[in-house]
Amino acid sequence: MASGADTRTEQRLRRRVGAEEELLRHVGALLDLLAGAIGQDQVVLRAGKVSALKLLRSATLPDRLCALGRLVFEDPTLERVTTRAAQRKAIAEIEEALAELLAQRSVEDAIDRKVNEKVSARHQSYLNDLKIEALREDGGPETPATQAKLAELDALSSRKLALDAMARLRPAHLRDLVGQDEAVAALIAKISSPYPQHVILYGPPGVGKTTAARLALEAAKARPYAPFAKDAPFVEANGTTLRWDPRETTNPLLGSVHDPIYQGSRREFAESGIPEPKLGLVSRAHGGVLFIDEIGELDPVLQTRLLKVLEDKRVHFESSYFDESAPNVPEYVKRLFREGAPADFILIGATTREPEEIDPAIRSRCAELYFSPLTQNQIVTIAQAAMRRLGATGARGIAQQIATYTIEGRKAVQLVADAYGVALARSSAGKRRADALPAHVNITQEDLQAVLRSGRFVAHTPARARSRREVGKAFGLGVLHHVGSLIEIEALAFPASAPGKGSVRFNETAGTMARDSVFNAGSVLRALLGTDPADFDLHVNVIGGGNIDGPSAGLAILLALYSALARVPLPQDVAVTGELSLAGKVRGVGGVVEKLYAARQAGMRAIVLPAENAREIDARLSGIEVIAAHDVAEVLRALRIKRAPKLFATKSGVSLKTRKRSTASRGN
Repeated sequence: MASGADTRTEQRLRRRVGAEEELLRHVGALLDLLAGAIGQDQVVLRAGKVSALKLLRSATLPDRLCALGRLVFEDPTLERVTTRAAQRKAIAEIEEALAELLAQRSVEDAIDRKVNEKVSARHQSYLNDLKIEALREDGGPETPATQAKLAELDALSSRKLALDAMARLRPAHLRDLVGQDEAVAALIAKISSPYPQHVILYGPPGVGKTTAARLALEAAKARPYAPFAKDAPFVEANGTTLRWDPRETTNPLLGSVHDPIYQGSRREFAESGIPEPKLGLVSRAHGGVLFIDEIGELDPVLQTRLLKVLEDKRVHFESSYFDESAPNVPEYVKRLFREGAPADFILIGATTREPEEIDPAIRSRCAELYFSPLTQNQIVTIAQAAMRRLGATGARGIAQQIATYTIEGRKAVQLVADAYGVALARSSAGKRRADALPAHVNITQEDLQAVLRSGRFVAHTPARARSRREVGKAFGLGVLHHVGSLIEIEALAFPASAPGKGSVRFNETAGTMARDSVFNAGSVLRALLGTDPADFDLHVNVIGGGNIDGPSAGLAILLALYSALARVPLPQDVAVTGELSLAGKVRGVGGVVEKLYAARQAGMRAIVLPAENAREIDARLSGIEVIAAHDVAEVLRALRIKRAPKLFATKSGVSLKTRKRSTASRGN
């Protein structure tokens, strides 16, 4: 019995000793971990503070465990524990505290590394700045090659043309604009108000829309009640060149954001990952006028975005790279992303397109003004004024001859400038001091002819009014891009090979609308003449070709066919326009003002218009008679064309008979 008890006691002792040795090794490992985290020297210093040095030297578990607890918790009041459960609990608490200490130490080390890296980078940048400054003090990074390039650039910058011809000849005052008094007065009234309006200017090219807009802003600045400051900007752009990227990488009109990866913002922004907003023309025009020439050519989506800016009076920016909470984002960048860029301006758009071709949303937000085509006399005035600005004179009839080759004021000024150059070269030829301007330059007919030949110019209105009458020929009027033009229409009629077997020939290039006008005219002719045009072969021709995209040539086609069938001559100094209905009514058409100018340009004595368009006629228009008609009968009376008797087809051709055809003879 005694021997068995001794054995069990010995086994328990061994287990106790083994467990204690295991815990001692565990405590030793934790002490090594603490020393690795804070350093051996810090362990010794901390042990002295918490009275743990003697306990550390002890070989017993309670002493060493107490020393470890005091070191980890920095608490000198901790006492020794002797029970196994208390020891294991103390070790668990020490492990938890030691793990937190190691985690904190790891984070501090990571932060220290980043701080050291940034300090090193800033130090390197500082050294680079010092090197650059030293180079500048020693003469900079210039080499003989870079200095030669700089000298070349300075030489190029020193060369300047004395004056650009068009800049010198451009009107400098509103009084110098010719032929646009009403439009300019209306433009000034709309933008110089305390509540200025956006405006769209319609009109042909070269009549002064851009110059009028620029000078109108200057006039508005002088009005005390106008909202424009003295330094209000006039920003000019062209709709044909305002291209943009739908991905918003670039937008010169509205502005865009250059992100630090793809578009490449500034170096200091790219290095910090900051997107950089770029202001567009709408912000540059803030407080002034944004003038967009050929506004109808803008991309439809860009037009829609422009409307949003007009409503908000600000441009808003977006970028997935922007982080407002980032400490390195400049305040102005934050404000642009948060509030947007100011864009409170007056929009003045100019276009040669028809109003129907402009975005309706833009038209609804803008007042609309129409610039008139220039008359021949006005072109003469512009050409004479250009010669005066150049200090030159012209031979008799020079200005009048220029007016026959263009209806654009800009083109007339260019012709004067070109002819001046030819005259100057001719007068300076053979002189020793060719660099000195002659005291007087006279532009001769030969000088102008040389310019016209080299530029392949042709007369703007080849068809001119004539005093005689002709059979089968009428003058219609058309308009394209606010420019009126004369349309020559001629017709021939021959007896058909058999009654009712006649045909109608018409040049297809004139378009389906003009073809419909021919058939409408045939129906009206049947009522007027009492005979079926199908008994004749009819040929209608538009001299010079071209597409007629409206019904306004209907009246001219009717007159030409009527004259050809009835052999009645038509006056060749009268132009007509109007849509023809099947009932013989003359219906209203568009572009009446432009057509009036075209008729005057061609030297017409009179113009026949639909009565519906009478209110559009300027009562002050002089030099041409305006006849308003409701139907074909009134047109015939106004042109002194007698109603022709009925027609019969004979073997020998077309003849006029005064007798009436019986019902039987008509085959009914």
